[in-house]
Amino acid sequence: MRRVLLCVAATFLAACADSDNGSSATPGSATVVRVVDGDTVVLSFDGRDERVRLIGIDTPESVKPDSPVECLGPEASAFTTSLLPEGTQVLVERDVEARDDYGRLLAYVTRVDDGLFVNLEVVRRGFAEPLTIPPNVAHADDFVAAARLARDDDLGLWALCAG
Repeated sequence: MRRVLLCVAATFLAACADSDNGSSATPGSATVVRVVDGDTVVLSFDGRDERVRLIGIDTPESVKPDSPVECLGPEASAFTTSLLPEGTQVLVERDVEARDDYGRLLAYVTRVDDGLFVNLEVVRRGFAEPLTIPPNVAHADDFVAAARLARDDDLGLWALCAG
């Protein structure tokens, strides 16, 4: 049922014009170009590359200019890369706010081949904390619950990164 809802949402969003910040990218079906870090990827929408920030999660920094590499940052990036290798087909679902202050498309990302909800899996495996920024809150409760389980099971950053 969830997969059907995501497909319907992606189809609906793809049919809508993207009027935010002058971009012509349309969310929906995309192909992974590369992973930037644990919570940011580059996706290709019909040959047009877009930097995409995964909504609702925050992974430790690994590539932020003028910032130190944080505990588990490289591992979080590697984990996201393992979930989204180059060429992976994904469905992209937006929430209320389409872009962040850096111009990145804000999205929930699901792998087409098996329906894996990538944002949730990164939290579930302990590589991210929930980051709820209204009005993009569609899956906030799911992320908080997944983080609680990861913390209780001492996974990822919960086991290795005190504080």
